[in-house]
Amino acid sequence: MRASADNETTGDETPGDSGAGASILRQPRAVWAVAFAAVIAFMGIGLVDPILPAISAELDATPAQSMLLFTSYLFITGGMMFFTSFLSSRIGAKTTLLIGLVLIVAFAALAGFSSSVDQIIGFRAGWGLGNALFISTALSTIVGAASGGADKAIILYEAALGVGIATGPLLGGFLGGISWRGPFFGTAVLMAIGFIAIVVLLPGKNSGSGLHTSPEPIRLSATFRALARPGVLVLGVAALLYNFGFFILLAYSPFPVEAAAAKMGMEDFGAMGLGWVFFGWGLCVAITSVFVAPLLTKRLGRRRSLVVTLIALAVLLFVMAFLVESFVGIIVCIIVAGMILGVLNTVFTESAMEVSDLPRPVASGTYSGVRFIGGAVAPIVAGAVSESISAGAPYFFGAGVVVLAVVVIAIGWKAIRRVDGHIDESPVDEAYALTGGDA
Repeated sequence: MRASADNETTGDETPGDSGAGASILRQPRAVWAVAFAAVIAFMGIGLVDPILPAISAELDATPAQSMLLFTSYLFITGGMMFFTSFLSSRIGAKTTLLIGLVLIVAFAALAGFSSSVDQIIGFRAGWGLGNALFISTALSTIVGAASGGADKAIILYEAALGVGIATGPLLGGFLGGISWRGPFFGTAVLMAIGFIAIVVLLPGKNSGSGLHTSPEPIRLSATFRALARPGVLVLGVAALLYNFGFFILLAYSPFPVEAAAAKMGMEDFGAMGLGWVFFGWGLCVAITSVFVAPLLTKRLGRRRSLVVTLIALAVLLFVMAFLVESFVGIIVCIIVAGMILGVLNTVFTESAMEVSDLPRPVASGTYSGVRFIGGAVAPIVAGAVSESISAGAPYFFGAGVVVLAVVVIAIGWKAIRRVDGHIDESPVDEAYALTGGDA
């Protein structure tokens, strides 16, 4: 849904809310309901990070098996991204949101009741399906239900995204300190509250809000056909390689941090300690996504911004391979990585939006579906090479693959030249970039 939905209202705002001068906080209850659910959905990105070592220990699983919680989640999330625009354009945004929430509640609860790591891996796949449906639809719903213009609604959406990314690991660490099952049950409860809020507060089919149908249904093949465009393909492959490095860092790093803490005699570091580490990481991701990425692209352009930050990430991963046994060193690197990843997430997805004239839901779905493959493969590789080579080896692999992303961009430099044509993003464009980057 594009900015044409900006003026649609839900019927529960006052006349004073509808003008461009309306306070950002004076939004319909429907907007707050979706924003709350979005916070919880974005928490799911880093929620399991602090409890990976605990799951590995208590369920007698290897680190490689525990990291498959990311693989199953990302494979299904990525695969479903190819179809969400087709589905939501036919059954409506509200129905799509509710189906996604039901799936998250059900599979998060089932993961909490699991008795083996294989069961959790399977239930995380179902969680990924629900998250893909919800996150891909939440932005257009908030824009369509907002008053006071899209820009104010988008600020709220970006705030929800930032709060979710930053607090997910912290909540996971707090509840994980009680039991590794805690984060799963906590997510299920919070998402159930979000479901009730959306049922009650989002308008019904006869409200005229436009949240249930789309005037232009999207074809099932649209996202797959998009890959025939050279610019889309170049950015998709580069993002796939980048995402490999991203999830090497996110999925694997809890294990060397935990090991380094144990080596220093910090037996009580545990899930809460990891939660604080990845809270710092998530806070940096959120801040640089919103504030640093626009400044960098205005100065360098998107293509050069991608090359510079990818090289910075490759160097950082290379350094981490040597600091893997340093408690302070590895934690500092993780937090610094958040600054780089926030920029890359936003610039990559802005580029995906601008590299073609495809509708934004199609462009975002195609890009996200391809790039998540890299994230899904990364934990498998990290687990295998850490067990067979060394604890630092996954970071070497991550650095090498990120360098390949730079090579792909260099080869396809002309095919993606269009991405530097529109640097000044509208609020809606920026929000699509943030969603595609961090979903």
